[in-house]
Amino acid sequence: MPVAPDYMRSAAKKALEIRKDLPPSRQYGTRVGLARANQIANGDNLSLRTLVRMRSYLIRARESYRTARDKGLTAENSKAIGAYLLWGGPRALNWANDQIKRLQK
Repeated sequence: MPVAPDYMRSAAKKALEIRKDLPPSRQYGTRVGLARANQIANGDNLSLRTLVRMRSYLIRARESYRTARDKGLTAENSKAIGAYLLWGGPRALNWANDQIKRLQK
């Protein structure tokens, strides 16, 4: 099973650190998103099922992330950006797609 690359681990760690310092009303991430961030940040093996779930989330959330980024927002002031970083950040979708293809062969 694959392990997320360093750039995804860094994104997840950064989002977890920022989230920790935010007031509760500004915190982002669901229980699933926080669990995924911890898996990624800790370098845990990611199953095919997990990768498929990651791809699904990243596809759905991509437009909100891009909109917030284009407005100059950051994980400190955008729940969309923070949540997207929990799942590995903007490069995570391509990585997840590549891993899914490899595992399905």
